[in-house]
Amino acid sequence: MKKIMCVIGTRPEAIKVAPLVHAFADAADFEVCVLATAQHRDLLDQAFALFNIKADYDLNVMTPGQTLPELTARLMLSIDQTLAEAKPDMVIAQGDTTTVFVASLACFYRQIPFAHLEAGLRTHDLYSPFPEEANRVMAGKLACLHFAPTDVSQQNLLREATPTEQIFVTGNTVIDALLTTADKDFELGFDIPVDKRLVLVTAHRRENFGEPIEHICQALLELVATHEDIFVVFPVHPNPNIRAVTDKYLQGHERIKLVAPFDYGPFVSAMKRAYLILSDSGGVQEEAPALGKPVLVLRRDTERPEAVTEGVVKLIGTNKEDIVREANILLTDATAYAAMAKGASPYGDGKSSARIVDIVRHYFSQQASLKQTQP
Repeated sequence: MKKIMCVIGTRPEAIKVAPLVHAFADAADFEVCVLATAQHRDLLDQAFALFNIKADYDLNVMTPGQTLPELTARLMLSIDQTLAEAKPDMVIAQGDTTTVFVASLACFYRQIPFAHLEAGLRTHDLYSPFPEEANRVMAGKLACLHFAPTDVSQQNLLREATPTEQIFVTGNTVIDALLTTADKDFELGFDIPVDKRLVLVTAHRRENFGEPIEHICQALLELVATHEDIFVVFPVHPNPNIRAVTDKYLQGHERIKLVAPFDYGPFVSAMKRAYLILSDSGGVQEEAPALGKPVLVLRRDTERPEAVTEGVVKLIGTNKEDIVREANILLTDATAYAAMAKGASPYGDGKSSARIVDIVRHYFSQQASLKQTQP
């Protein structure tokens, strides 16, 4: 029986790794354990509760005002100590956070196989998104297995000379999580006027601190002034760089509701209820198209170009005028709206976790065969 450690730092990671944790737990030939670094403490706990996951190791690394160097140093020491104690046969981590990069490096130092979930996403600009693009690239260089969600991601890895036999196109496990969650209806905790179209907004990325988040808020004020039939819901990230600005511009408006970040279940229900979504979230770019919801992406580039190619997601940046113009089109032009709300998802079929378990099983089988043939 092989011991698989799943490393999870943030709520998006928990959502995407949860189906895989359960898939390994259901397999008779694997033992699975969960290492939580808790980069996002409260948000991570919400996702763990929803998906019935318990951390076997909880590092609780976050402290107020922590810098990236401080976080990286604390993670390295804590993850290394945990690897020494747990002695996993393989470590799996998802995506592009500091947790993922440090986990890959700690595994490299201890010569433990590291598998990268959601591998191969690229903007080809190390500073956008920052620091996620660099985290993803560096983790990929240290991985022995790359679970690419799409053919585009696979091609990115091949262009970087990643060995072909290490890359597997599996789809994205976020669709596994989404489809099971979307079957349920969750309470939002407040009422949305039945005669209003819901515009759901999320913004949390580091590159949107400062002037970009101010432009986003100003654009929302113009949109609600122009369209009396819309109601904006904005789950605000607790980071003070976001919270202070949203409170300054949007607090108290009768058709803008600022709320704490949703648990994943209510957030999926909010996406189902939404007419239009404005977001800088990578996960939303994957999830909303599967629900038939148009997404205007509040970024200048994306490591998820597949949905843009499909025409169900559009990159618009954070300039106020651009946001207002693009949102106005979808709020007034039924043909343009229908073209984006077609429910096309290039990111998976809900069976990614089962594929990954089979791939890991085959990996260990190959390793055992190689050992038997060595003199």
